[in-house]
Amino acid sequence: MNDPQRPALGPETWFDRLIILNARWVIVASVLLVALAGGFGSGVISKLDGGGFDDPASDSSRAARELAGTFGYQVPNLTLLVRAPSGDTVDTPSVVAAATAVLTRLKAEPGVTVQGAYWTAAGAVKSSLRGTDGNQALVLAHLDGDENHIDDRIAALGPRYDRTLTGVRFVLGGAAQVNADINNQVGADLTRAEEIAVPLTLLLLMLVFGSVVAALLPLLVGGIAIAGAFAALTVIAALTDVSVFALNLTTAMGLGLGIDYALLIVSRFREEVEHGHPTPHAVSITVRTAGRTVMFSAATIALALSALFVFPMYFLRSFAYAGIAVVLIAAAGALVTLPAMLAVLGPRIDGWRVVPRRPATALGGGFWFRLARLVMRRPVLTGAPVALLLLALGVPFLHVDFGLPDDQVIPAAQSQARVVGDAVRDHFTALDDQALTVVLTNVGAADPAVVSDYALRLSRIPDVSRVDAPAGTAVEGTLRAAADPSRSSGSARYLTVVLDVDSAGATAQNLVREVRARPAPGPRLVGGPAAELVDAKASTRARLVPAIAIVAVTTFLLLFLFTGSVVLPFKALVINAVSIAGVFGAMVWVFQDGHGAALLGFTPMPLSLTMPLLMFCVAFGLSMDYEVFLLGRIKEQHDTGADTATAVAVGLERTGRIVTAAAALLAVTFLAFVTSRVNFIQMFGLGLALAVVMDATLVRGVLVPALMRVMGEANWWAPRPLRQLHARIGLSEGPPKPDVHHRPVHTERDRL
Repeated sequence: MNDPQRPALGPETWFDRLIILNARWVIVASVLLVALAGGFGSGVISKLDGGGFDDPASDSSRAARELAGTFGYQVPNLTLLVRAPSGDTVDTPSVVAAATAVLTRLKAEPGVTVQGAYWTAAGAVKSSLRGTDGNQALVLAHLDGDENHIDDRIAALGPRYDRTLTGVRFVLGGAAQVNADINNQVGADLTRAEEIAVPLTLLLLMLVFGSVVAALLPLLVGGIAIAGAFAALTVIAALTDVSVFALNLTTAMGLGLGIDYALLIVSRFREEVEHGHPTPHAVSITVRTAGRTVMFSAATIALALSALFVFPMYFLRSFAYAGIAVVLIAAAGALVTLPAMLAVLGPRIDGWRVVPRRPATALGGGFWFRLARLVMRRPVLTGAPVALLLLALGVPFLHVDFGLPDDQVIPAAQSQARVVGDAVRDHFTALDDQALTVVLTNVGAADPAVVSDYALRLSRIPDVSRVDAPAGTAVEGTLRAAADPSRSSGSARYLTVVLDVDSAGATAQNLVREVRARPAPGPRLVGGPAAELVDAKASTRARLVPAIAIVAVTTFLLLFLFTGSVVLPFKALVINAVSIAGVFGAMVWVFQDGHGAALLGFTPMPLSLTMPLLMFCVAFGLSMDYEVFLLGRIKEQHDTGADTATAVAVGLERTGRIVTAAAALLAVTFLAFVTSRVNFIQMFGLGLALAVVMDATLVRGVLVPALMRVMGEANWWAPRPLRQLHARIGLSEGPPKPDVHHRPVHTERDRL
């Protein structure tokens, strides 16, 4: 059966012939490789790290290394909250006895350094470690081991110290406990998300494909992608730090892209079979058409994710490792294993049918064709409201505030660190565990009075509770404690600036800038939680433009190679930027402003600094995924001689159902992460689900047809040198096409 609107394809290539002739061997080899990858990567979670939100070259990171190397001092990462029984205070003899016993045992723990305790401190330090209600007090300590491999030690300490003793309640918190609580929760959330997403996805796949056999194929491709990516992450983790949170992306994108690519490949295969092609020929055409689209899609997503390599935080780089691995392996599964399965199955792909086959709809009779015609009759009237809606959704992003994850990203019911954090914020005026550290790296033979005067000046800054310095403790410009020789080492000195405001707030960040701006006795480094946030923002801001440029330039080049046009890539970049801005605005409205906090069970707070960057790269890549799906079919029609309006309507009809089904299935995968108890994982899931749904409906269904109708044949414009370049290096399925810029405009365009 011949369809005049179907492109003429060239002869089979060696690639599709190789797959078709050796289909069974390809399947056997794929099974063996997946089994090996699954076994090798099964223990990947134990090799991954927490943290990774800081820039190793930043002022705050250098300060932490200098403190550890020169003074042997580590910033407290363990906080023991002690609560007296009702009616008692922390000075009641029975409470003092219980606390002293626990404190003695804690000091004897290997790798634990107690740095401050209410019952052993004096003066201003003692006051800061006592709660305003008199019922609570703190012990500050450091647990040795970097943030990446400390969870096991926390797990061992927990049962011994998170307990009630003679009526006195002891609760472990601090940065180390926060890290452990988040990692444990993410592991549990990942398991729950898979338990929700996989069965629901399989059910929806059976409804979309109509048969059990066909529905299993996307899960096959997704399984290949996930197993292969886990093996790749195992290798990468042996060479560099990789964040444990990369597993969430691996699972979501592996399953999602498996669905996307399998939908595209299987739908095209069925379409070719319905047009009378025997199985081998149908597979060959599918590989050269839909397979080409998959290849461009995978390249686009991988290049979008590669922008994350620009940033020094290994949290973000980890998502590039995971995302690129999973997309390339998913594409390999869709281009090699899946065609081999189709070659073997043939008509049996519809085995175990659960939904009756729908009668074929004549070209031009489907919903998406009618929608495209409706939109293109009044492109401005239909497209403008959608554009305005996306812009309106993006307005809240204008007042976005960014932070770094702390104990508040997880509810108190799931985190003892959150219990401690809430108590410290509510009942303690000086936040010792959030203090700034100032390292003077070379004061030489300067008069000690100069360093003392510097400490006194810092102590007069508003919202500074006290400054612990080599000469003693400075409070509001007065020394009130004995000297501390441990704060001096050779020509270096360090001071601790204790704040009475939360380190995540704007006031603390301004204090960091003020401390750095004050004249000092010599070169200095400023560290601490507030300084880490300031440095992370500065590091991200400095690299944001290069990252966006990488995404924009590489996407533009790929879409030019795909279409031969310079207009279509530019249009795609603009539309996707507006769409993503709308998603970001919605996330600010929900997670920062707190709309829906009661429903989802999170605490409204500044958005995690790294999450919008990650969401931008993933959402941009996925939106380009659908753009490539649609443009591929539009270009096929245009290359056969159809005018742009007709090509858009036919292309949308042939991809609309596929893209919508893929988006719905991918949204289910992402929405499963909304069940997480970690708020930035919830934001990741909800944001990306919203992005793919809006992209597959409002953007592809309305904005793209409207803009392409307005621009007409100008959509395909490129300067003559670039057209000649595309003729040489651009990829196409068939023989060279005539120059579209010299093709007459068909009258069908005027009838739409």
